[in-house]
Amino acid sequence: MNDIKKKLQDEIAALEQEFRVELPRQILTARAHGDLKENAEYHAAKERQGMVNARLNQLKQRLAEVSMIDFTRIPTDRVGLGSEVVVLDLKKDEELTYTLVMTEETDAARGMISTGSPIGKSLVGKEVGDVVKVQLPGGVKELEIVRLKTIHEMA
Repeated sequence: MNDIKKKLQDEIAALEQEFRVELPRQILTARAHGDLKENAEYHAAKERQGMVNARLNQLKQRLAEVSMIDFTRIPTDRVGLGSEVVVLDLKKDEELTYTLVMTEETDAARGMISTGSPIGKSLVGKEVGDVVKVQLPGGVKELEIVRLKTIHEMA
């Protein structure tokens, strides 16, 4: 969790530097070149300024959301954020291991899926023995929860 906060804070700091120092300098330099109607450097810098500002707002909102997560509300006996879940794909008779993480940590190749992904959503709140059906682009996947380690057990 602290890693995510640090990552968000670092990106915010870098974008604020660009927004408050570098882009105004670029705009000032471009203005010195004369007519703004046909000044590509000026228009590019102004467009970038708008994009950076929008991204800054998104990051600040996400940081506020992450900071408000109450770990005491994550269940100790059911799947939740931070859980490591071993499931059995009933059609393929294959065990898969997923760790439920926040969007910023998602890495499907390593089995780290977001709680907001289709599989993540279907697993949240479930317990060992439950069977979930997940609608995916390739069809419906049936998964039985075989083993579960919650974030509390891993801490």
